[in-house]
Amino acid sequence: MFVFYFITDVKINQAIFGLPPMLPDRDYINGNEEDQMEIIGYRLNKTKKFFYWILTVLSLGFLHLFCYWLPRYYLYLTCDSCSLEEAESVLLQDQYKQWFVADVHIIATDGVSTQLIKLADASFSIYKGKLSTAAYLQDTAMEQSHIQSVQFIVIKKLKYIWDSELGNYRKLRGLEEDTSLIFFHDCKGLTSDEVIQRRNLYGENTIPIHVTPIIVLLFKEILSPFYVFQLFSIILWMIDQYIYYASSILVISVVSISTAIYQTRKMQRALRNTIHSSAIVTVCRDNNFIDIQSEDLVPGDLIEVPRSGCLMQCDAVLISGNCIVNESVLTGESVPVLKTPLPYPTQTHNTNEKFKMDDHSRHVLFCGTRVIQTRYYENQRVQAVILRTGFSTTKGELTRSILFPKPIDINLTKDTYVFILILSVLALMEFIYTIVIMVQNGVHGGLIAIRALDLITIAIPPALPAALTVGTVFAQARLKKASVYCISPSNINICGNLDVICFDKTGTLTEDGLNLRCVVPCHNNVFSPEDFLEESLPKGLMLHCMATCHSLMVINNELSGDPIDLIMFQASNWELKEPGEEETRFDMMAPTIVAPRSSPLNGINRDSSEISDQEIGIIRQFPFSSRLQRMSVIARKITAKNFEIYTKGSPEMVASLCQPETIPYNFQEVLIKFTKSGYRVLAFAYKPIKLNYMRVQRVTREQVEKDLQFVGLIVFENRLKDETAPTIEVLNSAEIKTVMVTGDNMLTSLCVARKCNMVDCNDQIILVQAFKTADDTPTLEFVYTEEKDRKVKEVTATVGSTTSIHIDEDSQRFHFAVTGDSWSLIRDYFPDVLSKLVVRGKVFARMAPKQKAQLVEVLQSLGYYVGMCGDGANDCGALKIAHAGISLSETEASVASAFTSKIPTIECVPTVIKQGRASLVTTFGIFKYMACYSLIQSTSVLILYKLFIVENRFLCKKMHDLCECLLPSSNCEYVAIEQEIAEQSNWPPISESKISIADIYSNRESSMARRGSENLNFDSEEDQLNSSKISEHKNPMPGERDMDSSKTKLDDIHLDEELPQAEEMNQNLLMNYDSEFSAVGENPNDSTTIITAATVSASFTPNTSDNRTSTDVGLAADDTAMDNLGTPCLATPPTNKYNVTKFNTSSLSVNL
Repeated sequence: MFVFYFITDVKINQAIFGLPPMLPDRDYINGNEEDQMEIIGYRLNKTKKFFYWILTVLSLGFLHLFCYWLPRYYLYLTCDSCSLEEAESVLLQDQYKQWFVADVHIIATDGVSTQLIKLADASFSIYKGKLSTAAYLQDTAMEQSHIQSVQFIVIKKLKYIWDSELGNYRKLRGLEEDTSLIFFHDCKGLTSDEVIQRRNLYGENTIPIHVTPIIVLLFKEILSPFYVFQLFSIILWMIDQYIYYASSILVISVVSISTAIYQTRKMQRALRNTIHSSAIVTVCRDNNFIDIQSEDLVPGDLIEVPRSGCLMQCDAVLISGNCIVNESVLTGESVPVLKTPLPYPTQTHNTNEKFKMDDHSRHVLFCGTRVIQTRYYENQRVQAVILRTGFSTTKGELTRSILFPKPIDINLTKDTYVFILILSVLALMEFIYTIVIMVQNGVHGGLIAIRALDLITIAIPPALPAALTVGTVFAQARLKKASVYCISPSNINICGNLDVICFDKTGTLTEDGLNLRCVVPCHNNVFSPEDFLEESLPKGLMLHCMATCHSLMVINNELSGDPIDLIMFQASNWELKEPGEEETRFDMMAPTIVAPRSSPLNGINRDSSEISDQEIGIIRQFPFSSRLQRMSVIARKITAKNFEIYTKGSPEMVASLCQPETIPYNFQEVLIKFTKSGYRVLAFAYKPIKLNYMRVQRVTREQVEKDLQFVGLIVFENRLKDETAPTIEVLNSAEIKTVMVTGDNMLTSLCVARKCNMVDCNDQIILVQAFKTADDTPTLEFVYTEEKDRKVKEVTATVGSTTSIHIDEDSQRFHFAVTGDSWSLIRDYFPDVLSKLVVRGKVFARMAPKQKAQLVEVLQSLGYYVGMCGDGANDCGALKIAHAGISLSETEASVASAFTSKIPTIECVPTVIKQGRASLVTTFGIFKYMACYSLIQSTSVLILYKLFIVENRFLCKKMHDLCECLLPSSNCEYVAIEQEIAEQSNWPPISESKISIADIYSNRESSMARRGSENLNFDSEEDQLNSSKISEHKNPMPGERDMDSSKTKLDDIHLDEELPQAEEMNQNLLMNYDSEFSAVGENPNDSTTIITAATVSASFTPNTSDNRTSTDVGLAADDTAMDNLGTPCLATPPTNKYNVTKFNTSSLSVNL
């Protein structure tokens, strides 16, 4: 025996909802609600602001740019924290750690009544709790105080009013909570003064969606951190003559910015066109009904619902007449819903009853829904009182869920930020190290700045984000070929991680309609051996059940209602007649009549000869309840005296209400045969009741829905789209969890789930129902559906109890099914159960748009990557909040979803996942490449910087030796000479050097090798004399040289002149400053000068009077082929027969 335990607790599970604990020393708005936010007040400090702008100027605007990225730091730097009452600005943080900054506004209201201010919190009672807001509004005799201004803030499009008694801001509400029912029935319209006051407080009744100008979007994109860093890098590379790569990055950036602006504008226009609506409304003002624009409506207005129908522009409660409404925008199902007037308190035996949106929703006309038809008593108007306007309405909430979605927590994005942070730390260390070693070695500031900043652009590659989009660009192109359009390319990578897909049902998994498969009547407690089709339905009780047990209505001369009811009634080949306008009485409406098409239904008031024995009048309806899994009607044949009850519902539930002897022995066998085939099966039951008309109107359904007689089964085929079952199989094989979340009823949803293989035929379904008992105790009920060997079994859990569900060992695979009503109660009273239900949940039926989004949130909080596929406006919230929203339509859903498929089937889901995984693999590869490339290049450059400045000292020593051999006055201080050379601006850059230092030393060593160890013999005494003089000159006596010799200007050097005049020759040494020669320092322990970059040239030309060969002076025969690189360093200089005429940059180049 497998046992599944539930341990319930009444405490709210904040881990699921993400609500942080409320600290006692902090201020909060919307405390313990889903939109709970911490609030801090700030007041401007002029001194801080003055220094802020000084620092902004000194930082060249970077400080202001930083505060533009993080606005809360602007408050930190320019304001002081203060109480909320004194605050000029407020800082808020929501449960997702998002920060918001809002300015405090003050409205000059010209005497707004305090009664309106108290509407900021409808639960707040005036005069120490003795009088509620609604009652205070009705009491015109009570003296009302007035104020001249109202202090408020606007957060996420909602207005919050300052409540001085509470010492905090309260959400501005309408009349939707804690308002007496009597108040609505006593509403007679507003006066002009009241309208002005409420208009100032509530604003216009609009849901404005602004399309941002292109120039503003351009600046927003350019000023983002990513593009600011790219712009900085491009400028730096241009300065460093890194033209081609910088130009490429610039082109990529321009294309990316243009694409982002285009997509943003396109989405904003689409959302505005979808949301914006306006109409002429008839409203009661100053006791007269006038026509005004819907933007001028305010809460409390009394409006007339036109008889021809309309699109509701606000949330209003119906107080007179009936309305037939299409609420597909909320439920996704185009099933007409009947709205009835709000009951008068005397009818409910509770004169102090308060209005509650959840309890009285069947009396509310919601904004965005369409009124198809109105029904009224005689000439009375169909009237409603406005509850909410603007963003506070149901449509406004849906819009706000699109504008302010929950931030998506993506591991790849977080890992990317962490990696960039690590690179930033390394880049900072390398930046500091580069500056230090360059400063220590005397590099000038401009070169230090360029080289150090260039190292940052290497360590943190600006092309990284652009490179990471390569995979998504190609994936987006492939998706477009598959007729899937993506408006958010960043979501493509996320699709590769999806492990849960939520599907809407109607229009997504199935077609919009059903087919009647067959009818299986029961005669004498035995099923008929023949399954009757639509064309051959037998007459009798089965046909009467099909004709009466429904909730259909006639709208514009056409039948409307639940698709199952509609197909069932059309198969009966009967027709329905409702009472007309002329046949309506105030106290009682004539019953709806159904009869075979052969009967003349020309009117209700007919002669008895015109009345058919088959005509049946529907007296009362017990609507379908997902918890009870059934509906019933009380009807009577026109010619009969007794009433009859016809019940329709799930086979198990109907069988449990029937007399056992009336149920066929093979009931389970026949039922299993159809359910295994994926058909939707309903059962009918019947019982005559002996009650008069008045008792029929008062009897409860529990009193009559018992001891029924089983009539038969009716089988429907819920037509799946051809692509649904194969696609679900593909997802199942990939071990991707599939979930159905729909606004349709539970039984239909379960049938579809089995038929499309979302639920295996051997798996058990446990229906989880939550409700409140008579004593208002929250209770959980677990019902086994589609049991094979036993009847429906129930297990009840109350708050604080421990509940176990026993499942047979041979069927340990089970799934949960939950309705929307149960979902809300479980979230409020059994939060610990919620996560278990979601993990095992497979079918979520009768879910409102907000509940669909909540389901996605809970799945995400459990670590799932969630995709949502839907086609209706009721899916917008879930599509927006999901990691990947896929819309199968181009209506409201496409505005909120990242992906839109032109082919309205779910076969696009595997395609999106495949392309997401392909893009993810590409992104990982590029990410690894860019990461390695950045680390390798930055490390290599850092090593080269170090070698270039420090480790080349031995090369510089070689160069010093070379110069010492070439220059007779070798004991002069070369530092001063080199510094003088470095100051020349006309020397060419390093890149123009002709030959590297390695070539110089290679040639020098080869020349030395050619000379070998040959001893130099001078041919004459003159040579010996010159040699001795040179030696004396190289080692002068103290005081012989002037201390200022280091400043000697170099000119031509002629070795044939008298060496004692070497000091004068140094004055005439000619240097050609045609190339760059930078001296950056010298070793304090050595006289060797450190040369970082130089181009030094020398050519030796033989004296025309000299008869010696070049070998005698150490010049090899092939040295001229090396651009006359010059004589190797000799222990003793050559004689004066050879002249060192000039340093020539074309002859010898040194590039360090």
